[in-house]
Amino acid sequence: MKIDFSEIDHWAEFEDLAAAYFRECINLDDNQIVSVKVESSGEGPDGGRDILVTSLVDDSIVTFERKWVIQCKFYDTLYKSNLDKINIPTLIREYDASGYLLIAKNSVQAGVTQTFENLRNNCRDGYQYEVWNGNHFINKLIFVGNLHQQFFPKYYVYTKEMEAKMTQIKAKQ
Repeated sequence: MKIDFSEIDHWAEFEDLAAAYFRECINLDDNQIVSVKVESSGEGPDGGRDILVTSLVDDSIVTFERKWVIQCKFYDTLYKSNLDKINIPTLIREYDASGYLLIAKNSVQAGVTQTFENLRNNCRDGYQYEVWNGNHFINKLIFVGNLHQQFFPKYYVYTKEMEAKMTQIKAKQ
């Protein structure tokens, strides 16, 4: 069994999951995040920003701020037309951010990928443009176990059962 977004029923819950993930990033061992602030946009039209994540990062020389505009899309398939109303570089400037991250529930069509490649290749302002499809996001969520019980209860029960079986096997050895 693996983490499955079918356990999430609504786009708002998907956004809550993404926000919770970024709140937990400070506890992961593979980064230098000193503090993190996560701001959700709330109900209603968001203009392309569901979450604003501001992190303080320590690179052992200085501590600096990194800010990301994050958009979550809870579609089965994400098409370029789903993004056509958003001027991503303007959105990044509006929030004085470092980059834009699009998190998709499932697959992303080639038009979306091409749009982000073009943004990366043609950006003169040093902004970062990233897309996480569903599998990419799941691969990150695997390492944040304390979110499993809340957002993926079936997966959580399965992992606890497997842990109990492994404990029994080790005890018999």
